Amino acid sequence: MSTPPPGKLGLPELAVKKRRGEKIVMVTAYDSPGARFAEDAGIDILLVGDTAAMVVLGHESTTVPVTVEEMLFLTRTVARVARRPIVVGDMPFGSYEVSDEEAVSNAVRFVKEGGADVVKLEGAGTSVSRAHAIVAAGIPVMGHIGLTPQSATMLGGFKTQGKTAARALELVNEAIELERAGCFSLVLEAVPAAVSARITELLEIPTFGIGGGPGCDGQVLVYHDLLGLTEGHLPRFVKRYANLSAEIRDALTSYAEEVRSGAFPDDEHSYSMDEDELAEFEAALEKQPRIHDLRRLYE
Repeated sequence: MSTPPPGKLGLPELAVKKRRGEKIVMVTAYDSPGARFAEDAGIDILLVGDTAAMVVLGHESTTVPVTVEEMLFLTRTVARVARRPIVVGDMPFGSYEVSDEEAVSNAVRFVKEGGADVVKLEGAGTSVSRAHAIVAAGIPVMGHIGLTPQSATMLGGFKTQGKTAARALELVNEAIELERAGCFSLVLEAVPAAVSARITELLEIPTFGIGGGPGCDGQVLVYHDLLGLTEGHLPRFVKRYANLSAEIRDALTSYAEEVRSGAFPDDEHSYSMDEDELAEFEAALEKQPRIHDLRRLYE
């Protein structure tokens, strides 16, 4: 990996924050305005998540349909304007499962073509091998265990993971394996708070909860969920900090009404012209032969 540009939050600083007990903030971002707003708010990490499949691209499934090309486009858009936050390229389903070689190849694309600082993989199991290979290629990896949406069918649906002692112990072992593979951080999704807290204590790398409780080193939420852009049922772990969908809909309704009534645009939102110049323009226009030809055509 090349040296981060001046002002970019370095990965070692995340580990320092963990040791100091300072919470780390991550949020998803999919476009330049979202990235700019997040940076202005002091967000530490921007995750260009494969949740874009649903919240941006309109698919019914949250993850599986999105392609590498689509994720590269979104990642480039975010990386183009992000200065301080670490940009995480979320590798979509099918981009790393086949082999270590293909995983490394696609991870390289996220860095070279997408401008990502790091990449994220879901699951443990074969992902441990993939993470190790990608890290060996010089690309930092963020792991993700618990509820992993790309493999939700195998997990029995979108359900809390680690609710039994046996499954909780499996999660602990998965977390340790991913840390040993070289992951610089770990997302814990829909995991009981007590289990997340124990995993966080056991690991030297930072953990990020999304439904993982307050014991994690940081938190991550989907941009559209926390701003109230997503409508309908939301997971238990989502907290709305705004209700922008209502404001946007009201604004668009008002705009449509004013256009149809003629109230918009008015003089305030139109450009004027010097009276003498206008008179000269009208006189010259009347002398144009085509104007008279058109009049005769429609008479």
